[in-house]
Amino acid sequence: MPMDLHIPKQSATLRMAVEEKLRQAIVSGVFKPGQRLVERELCEMIGVGRTSIREALRQLEAEGLITTYPHRGPVVSAITYEEAFQLYKVRALLEGFSGQEMAERGSPEEIAKLEAAAAAFEQAALGSDQAVLIEAKKRFYDCLMEGGGNMFVRQMLTLLHNRVTILRVTSMMQPGRLQHSIEEIKDIVAAIKDRNGPRAAAACKYHIEMASKTALEYLRKLPPPTET
Repeated sequence: MPMDLHIPKQSATLRMAVEEKLRQAIVSGVFKPGQRLVERELCEMIGVGRTSIREALRQLEAEGLITTYPHRGPVVSAITYEEAFQLYKVRALLEGFSGQEMAERGSPEEIAKLEAAAAAFEQAALGSDQAVLIEAKKRFYDCLMEGGGNMFVRQMLTLLHNRVTILRVTSMMQPGRLQHSIEEIKDIVAAIKDRNGPRAAAACKYHIEMASKTALEYLRKLPPPTET
């Protein structure tokens, strides 16, 4: 018998909307690292059924934003100093590769998108909306990964970005870090526009190393997350 593989569009759209709401709540700090996520409470907060919540939680667990423990259920993932140290090391290598590939092989249209994303990030930095700032930074990285043209590197970087997003706002909000981040991104864009692959790779690596330094210093001083 033929199998019906049709999926209702409305159901898929709802699931993605729930995922994004929960993802934003974690990234923005509404849900703290170590906090237990109770399905019944999430249903009431978001206004959907348990099936949609469970599907969204499974996706966020795959992204590393949530960890499920026996007898406790889903908990917002906390990132340790050692995990962050290793993550930033790998991320610097992969983003350096993407930067070089984009400089050497990216299309003019892709480079124009990257330049526009960098300008949008600088504009967002003038405001006080952290959600807008995070989205602008995410857009820049998306353009960099797209321009790098390697689907496997993009998949790996997406997982790393999802894992480290919890730290991104805290890192950028440290005194002086945001302005440095803007200048580092300008250097990346300039190297890519000049089609200078090695310089683009070095600029990408330097940007991640500086972000790592700030984030690791923050984690070093952070007390263990409380469980709720």
